Amino acid sequence: MSRGRLLAIGAITITSILWGTTGTAATFAPDAGPLAIGAAALGIGGILQALIAIPAMLANRGRLRANLPLVAVGAVSVAIYPLAFYSSMHLAGVALGTVVSLASAPLASGVLEWFVQRTPLGRWWMVAAGLGIIGSVLLCLSKMADGPDDAGNTLAGMALGLVAGATYACYSWCARRLMDRGVGRPASMGAVFGAGGVLLLPVLMLTGAPLVASTQAFAVAAYMALVPMFLGYVLFGYGLARLGASTATTITLSEPAVAAILAVAVVGETLSPVGWTGLAIIGAALVILAFAPANAPPSPTDSRPAERKIAIR
Repeated sequence: MSRGRLLAIGAITITSILWGTTGTAATFAPDAGPLAIGAAALGIGGILQALIAIPAMLANRGRLRANLPLVAVGAVSVAIYPLAFYSSMHLAGVALGTVVSLASAPLASGVLEWFVQRTPLGRWWMVAAGLGIIGSVLLCLSKMADGPDDAGNTLAGMALGLVAGATYACYSWCARRLMDRGVGRPASMGAVFGAGGVLLLPVLMLTGAPLVASTQAFAVAAYMALVPMFLGYVLFGYGLARLGASTATTITLSEPAVAAILAVAVVGETLSPVGWTGLAIIGAALVILAFAPANAPPSPTDSRPAERKIAIR
């Protein structure tokens, strides 16, 4: 495995650890709703991404203008993702909401790459994604076995988790496609996340008052925006530029493991032996991803180019 690929996997793994702290951090601002938390975290974090990327975006303005549909779809996905993600955790619990959101993302990424780019996914990627999903399902079963107080809220939270997973996969894919089309990494990430952050500002203005009502709530909002979202997405962009979107989103299956451990250790949620088994399986998936190729090798009779420049349908 090349040093560059190893560094990319390491960067996204660190990102996953940072993201895994967000659900637990949100519990320290109980008066702030999930919409306020989500809008502050990725809204402010996304705008900061754009600010540091202004020179790169100006240098790539022609390419960004030519790929405006990709930027728009990515930005809308960025805006929807945190609202669905934090609402999912609010309704279904930190561990379950995170697991559903992140476990569904690799499948969505794989479908996007196959359907739009006709990229064949390798057998090892499928094995790793399958193991990651199995591990995440075991985490879900562990949580459901605890007897949730409100099954309706739990199911609604799981549904929002699926929305979060789909939008996460979508904006990751859009950013990667911009990079594939010659837009530099800082410009791609800055444009997609900056525009998404701007879309989240009205939500923050309408719901964000509790975040400035106390020092603790403000500290939570600042941590979420600066560390998991801003720093995390800088690292994510570095890894995404060197890996496919499907591989990057599969590596972030380590986030549910981090979130589940913190939910048990800090928030007081419980995890059964089934849940711990799920964590171990997710770890195995990450090991496979570290050493196996993401995509299937092209068939000797396949005359299609490895990267097809196909626009969003």
